[in-house]
Amino acid sequence: MTDQTKSPVTRPIVFSGAQPTGQLTIGNYFGALQHWVATQEANDCLFCIVDLHALTVRQNPAELRQRCLELAALYLACGLDPQRSILFIQSHVPAHTELAWLLNTFTQIGELERMTQFKDKAQRHKHNVNAGLFTYPVLMAADILLYGTHKVPVGEDQKQHLELTRDVAVRFNNLYGEVFQIPEPLIAAEGARVKDLQEPTKKMSKSAESELARVMILDPPKEILKKFKKAVTDSLAQIRFDEAGQPGVTNLLDLWCVATGRPRAEALEHFGHNLYGKLKVETAEAVIAQLEPVQQRYQALIDDRAELTKILEEGAARARARAEPVMRKTMSALGLPLDRGRFP
Repeated sequence: MTDQTKSPVTRPIVFSGAQPTGQLTIGNYFGALQHWVATQEANDCLFCIVDLHALTVRQNPAELRQRCLELAALYLACGLDPQRSILFIQSHVPAHTELAWLLNTFTQIGELERMTQFKDKAQRHKHNVNAGLFTYPVLMAADILLYGTHKVPVGEDQKQHLELTRDVAVRFNNLYGEVFQIPEPLIAAEGARVKDLQEPTKKMSKSAESELARVMILDPPKEILKKFKKAVTDSLAQIRFDEAGQPGVTNLLDLWCVATGRPRAEALEHFGHNLYGKLKVETAEAVIAQLEPVQQRYQALIDDRAELTKILEEGAARARARAEPVMRKTMSALGLPLDRGRFP
């Protein structure tokens, strides 16, 4: 029996997505995408390119369209399978924004004001603190609730948004019955906290000011090696796991472990020589070995725009069909007249 023949209702529904705002880092790869690929085995998955979320920051239209295709190609190159999962672009399913408006009326201003990501982004984009940036978590809640999602892969920085999603869904259900599935976080045990190579107390981010701070999935091998050689460590001349005392060394060790699939104890034995230079080079080599086949698959996919577009169109059609029952149930609960042309 293939995965396609399994009934979606027999498997937990998982939803996740990423913004098409430039390349993804190895933090995204080891901390999210690898786990998404594994999640397909036992779950009914939807993976979304959340282009509407990207609009809270001004975008070049042509570049945004291209980045949507590039992110889709990267998803596929990393192992997401359109035969087993639904891969689509958020704006191709209008129900995302429709449900977001309805959920806005069940979300309190005080709840949104407490969102730490809003505070952080408002500081970084003082010239454009728009209403979309403020209500961003409500659109995220709509993304999740629209598909009856059971599990949401989240990092520490997104847990607060998921809690808001749960609060809004519970509030709605308490008034109108069991309309929304209450989602649970799905947090990977390992590889979810890849750190900045220049400031290893911080999470690696594609928006880091220094290019040396981040390694992108599509970086050429020579560039990856260069960045690791310049990674910040310390002057203790000891290779050990000590996130508080040696965050740079610990980050490199963790990356070597996740890239090679070998345990921490073996890492300590392997690097018992305490030579930072070898640690940096071997970690770079392990990461390069992981990324090279992904980069090759990506190039083949991005060169076939017609096939990529077809996959996204088919995914959007499947997502729209999956969203319809939730929208019908939500509108009916609220007393909104159902359009018979849309909901026969």
